[in-house]
Amino acid sequence: MNNRRIAESFIIGTLLCAGCILSAAVLSDGFTRFRSLDRTVTVKGLSEREVQADIALWPVGFDVAADDLAALVGMIREHNAIATDFLLNNGFQRDEISVSAPSVVDHQAQGYGDPGRYRYRYAGNSTVSVYTSDIDRVRQTREKLGDLGARGVAISGENYENRTEYLYTGLNEIKPAMIEEATTEARLVAEKFAADSGSRLGKIKKASQGQFSIADRDSNTPYIKKVRVVSTVEYYLVD
Repeated sequence: MNNRRIAESFIIGTLLCAGCILSAAVLSDGFTRFRSLDRTVTVKGLSEREVQADIALWPVGFDVAADDLAALVGMIREHNAIATDFLLNNGFQRDEISVSAPSVVDHQAQGYGDPGRYRYRYAGNSTVSVYTSDIDRVRQTREKLGDLGARGVAISGENYENRTEYLYTGLNEIKPAMIEEATTEARLVAEKFAADSGSRLGKIKKASQGQFSIADRDSNTPYIKKVRVVSTVEYYLVD
């Protein structure tokens, strides 16, 4: 009886030992594979393009001054008509031209400052704006603004609120190709890193696409835009 119990205990012990060894091997293999999958490289891919603006918003503003309010309003109307005629004669369509509501200031009615320092009681301004896709015509016509001065229209200088803007609206057309280009560049960088480290590139773990940005190429050519996007991709590395 004792011999039988001893034999049974030996068999059970042997099986438990084998099970522990097998479990340790499985755990070790799983841990090794986990550690292998944990090796990653994060890279960035850039895509840039220069494109021509396709919309121009050109405000032509002017200032007038007078001591008589009715005379001032008449001057504003006359200058609006002269500016509109100037634009039509230079090839712009009437539906591309709009006239803003005039702004008039009565210096004597203001509750601050010294009205005596103003030569005229009333000052006014108005803006005739062009919204067009003909970028070249805008650039060419801007060089002729002196013609308005010769006709008595005092053109206002450009400022933050009254400046020519060039816009690019075709982003959706070039987005897919730029994303592909940025992703391809990111993969090339990752493959180079993997080769240098004695590894191979695995699957993508995580990827994110940055925001598209559109900016002037430089201050002298605001009608040429630089479109830019950066893609960030994280790859697994495998041996």
